[in-house]
Amino acid sequence: MMTSTRLACALAFAACQAGPALAAGAPPATLERLHVASALTAPKSFTFGVEGPAVDAAGNVYAVNFARQQTIGKVKPNGEAEVFATLPGTSVANGIRFGPDGAMYVADYVEHTIYRIDPASGAIAIHAREDAMSQPNDLAITAAGVIYASDPDWKKSTGRVWRIERDGKVTLAADQLGTANGIDVSPDGRTLYVNESVQRMVWAFTIAPDGTLGGKRRIASFSDHGLDGMRVDVDGNLYITRIGKGTVVKLSPDGRTLAEISLPGKKPSNISFGGPDGRTAYVTEVENGQLLQFRVARPGLEWQQRQAGAARPAQ
Repeated sequence: MMTSTRLACALAFAACQAGPALAAGAPPATLERLHVASALTAPKSFTFGVEGPAVDAAGNVYAVNFARQQTIGKVKPNGEAEVFATLPGTSVANGIRFGPDGAMYVADYVEHTIYRIDPASGAIAIHAREDAMSQPNDLAITAAGVIYASDPDWKKSTGRVWRIERDGKVTLAADQLGTANGIDVSPDGRTLYVNESVQRMVWAFTIAPDGTLGGKRRIASFSDHGLDGMRVDVDGNLYITRIGKGTVVKLSPDGRTLAEISLPGKKPSNISFGGPDGRTAYVTEVENGQLLQFRVARPGLEWQQRQAGAARPAQ
């Protein structure tokens, strides 16, 4: 019969082996390895332009440039993939987000367009188009459906952020940035985070009630390697892909490094959260042209908001 002392020692050893899962209060039956990356799709299933990703209510992962440029690929949780949509004209997509209305919004960096795609029919419509944009790159969407789009000018190493209302009206929200790239909104909707790829800095803006941005402040900077995609979890922590380093760094809301996850492949471009509990991180990786996945301790914010929207009674 195991004594209480031996049982305590055994549980302590299990906690050390399990890492953050048990430390966060998970019961022994649910122990799992966190932050261990594996492939979801085969190498070279996507082109060098693989970006996105975004997860729908059924757990399917969408990422751009599947098999060939100008496409959006749909990947089931088991890794089976197919072309979901092909963009019109010369459009090539980059960031993807699902809005509170359930529609897919896609940043097209060639034709300066934000597309709205019906996930059921695949019908593509122009939500916003602004020729003054350099190239809309990634998107963040508030709970009210307002879009903020990062807009880097790679040749000049500068960037901006645009605000796009629900009716498609486009307004310049922030100027005089570096190469603005990853972008997301805090859980309380009051802060917009933007990172700069070349300058390797992460900035926070205060979102005013009218959607304007102010109070710009730097919360983190890095001495090497680029920053690319960024997503927020339900606790407000930031997950940022480190292109060239082959990692995803997890930052606290005030910019402290909490963890860094190593990936197979040196060029992770973007990240999203999904899975049945919102705790699977999906990462697009350029070097191997594939989708990667790993487990995290807490759900992604976008996943939580989508679940809340699905549970809300229809008006």
